[in-house]
Amino acid sequence: MGVGGNFWDLLKPYARFEGFDFLRNKRVAVDLSYWIVQHETAVKGYVRKPHIRLTFFRAVNLFSKFGAYPVFVLDGTPSPLKSRARIARYCRASGLDLSSKLEAEEGVSDSVERNWAFRKCVEECVVSEELLELLGMPVLKAKGEAEALCAQLNSEGHVDACITADSDAFLYGAKCVIKRFQPNSKEPFECYHVADIEAGLGLKRKHLIAVSLLVGSDHDLSGVQGIGIDTALRFVKCFSEEEILDRLNKIAKGDPLVVQGNIESGAELARSSDEYSPKPKLLHCSHCGHPGNKRAHLKFSCEYCSSPAGKSCWQKSVGFKCGCSSCDFSGKEKENKKIEAWRFNVCRKIASERDFPIDEIIHLYLSKNNGIDDHPSIRFTSPQAELLVDYLTYMQNWEPSYIKKMLLPMLSTLYLRDVASGRMNNLLYGQYEFHSIQRIKIRYGHEFFVVNWKKAVNTLGSVSHTMLEESDIQQEEESGEVDESVDFLEEPYVPHIRLQDGCCFLSTDEGIELIQNAFPEKASKFFEEKKLKEMKSRKKKCTSGSEAVTGNSESPSSRSLQLSITEFYSSSKILGQNKNEENTGNGHGSTEGKRKESGSRYSKSVRRRLLFG
Repeated sequence: MGVGGNFWDLLKPYARFEGFDFLRNKRVAVDLSYWIVQHETAVKGYVRKPHIRLTFFRAVNLFSKFGAYPVFVLDGTPSPLKSRARIARYCRASGLDLSSKLEAEEGVSDSVERNWAFRKCVEECVVSEELLELLGMPVLKAKGEAEALCAQLNSEGHVDACITADSDAFLYGAKCVIKRFQPNSKEPFECYHVADIEAGLGLKRKHLIAVSLLVGSDHDLSGVQGIGIDTALRFVKCFSEEEILDRLNKIAKGDPLVVQGNIESGAELARSSDEYSPKPKLLHCSHCGHPGNKRAHLKFSCEYCSSPAGKSCWQKSVGFKCGCSSCDFSGKEKENKKIEAWRFNVCRKIASERDFPIDEIIHLYLSKNNGIDDHPSIRFTSPQAELLVDYLTYMQNWEPSYIKKMLLPMLSTLYLRDVASGRMNNLLYGQYEFHSIQRIKIRYGHEFFVVNWKKAVNTLGSVSHTMLEESDIQQEEESGEVDESVDFLEEPYVPHIRLQDGCCFLSTDEGIELIQNAFPEKASKFFEEKKLKEMKSRKKKCTSGSEAVTGNSESPSSRSLQLSITEFYSSSKILGQNKNEENTGNGHGSTEGKRKESGSRYSKSVRRRLLFG
């Protein structure tokens, strides 16, 4: 997708891998079609309506786990050029010939039929009162390509990054592109910054457009015949960003000097012969390789070899190259002629290409009219939780308790942000109040707070508005509903529920900064208590260490006694077996009992995940 010629491989050395907090409190434009195509390919046939499942999990996790504000962008009407290129790609893959009009019309109808299912997937995600709108996420529709609108939003500062795998985004003006996510990583985001690409490759936006014209893109599959990505890259570097597109246009229009083979063209692709003054190459000694001849060096000595008169100069080594001014000039002249011949060959290929360059493609890349006003309406609203439960129950056949649990991270993030901003201080989901911070949890190198939420007293008797009932959890486990996650963004998050002293508590993972902003006193109290515990633990270790030293001093012989690893493990194993035999009289029976006992502690859904994960 995007620029041809393995363009992403060219950019790979300049990728950055950003951490968990890279998108925190930032807006990010999401090319929804890229997500749908990616997931349809990965899990098609294995998951019910994978596009809805994907959109739900990724939107929730982007918002809650990474603290981002996703803005979804949809494709509009594709340009006629891209439609023709899509038909050409389809016919090429199907072995059809586009030479006849009839076959071209068949290709169009097949292409339309093939893309009907894809359009239906997109519509199911964004139609009024459906998934994204129920989640409260803003949805924008581009006039043409979604990546073009994502790039414009990024270049104009409406969003901080784009999520797409279409390299055309750089040509449309994107500043930061997130291509993919690294699963189970401390640095999950693979990002490409235009500043890094410009510094590394020496290419700016119009240079990249010129490269796409030469090697092909989604709008023109072929490009210029015989020019690959390396040749295109080398050629466009010969010109500045301001002149590259104009020079391509002049070359392609058939400059008579270029076409006839005169490299002294107006495009200045060759150096003028007046730049170099004619300097005949000096004679060189066949023995030492320096200026002069063998007879002269024997009579008058060689100034480079410092040999005395009457004696032969030094024998030149294999691969010797003279560094005198004459040889240096001759080498440069040969190199210049080689470059001139290469440039002329590229120019001739460009001039022989029909209808090159296509001005409509250049206009598409440079246009700023992709479907937004000067002040686009990017507004986030509160999710409609009850309607979401009904919608996903119908579309995905998920249990309501499962949907509520998957939705809870988003609701808790919204609640904490509202509390931090002073907009509200009500209960989470109208049922749970913030109770305490349990501990710090480290996940892939990133720290989270494990937070305890206590069910409010006035909601304990409620049945119809209960967020997570024990009976619902049991029903969900018995139904075998297991989230088959295939991506880091879709990693399921299941809150823990427990009953203590007649109260119902809910435990969730929350960002440390979010808790500090919402409940600064609770966070300060937790860190103070943590610090006291660490100090007590150090004192205890010091005390136990001093007692151990005292005990060792009383029996010096014990210090010299040290069991080997094999002796230690064999003795502990024998002791363990003796204990089992004393307790049960049968070692095998005790092992089977332990297995049954440990297995019974896990729910059915967890046992299935351990078995098939």
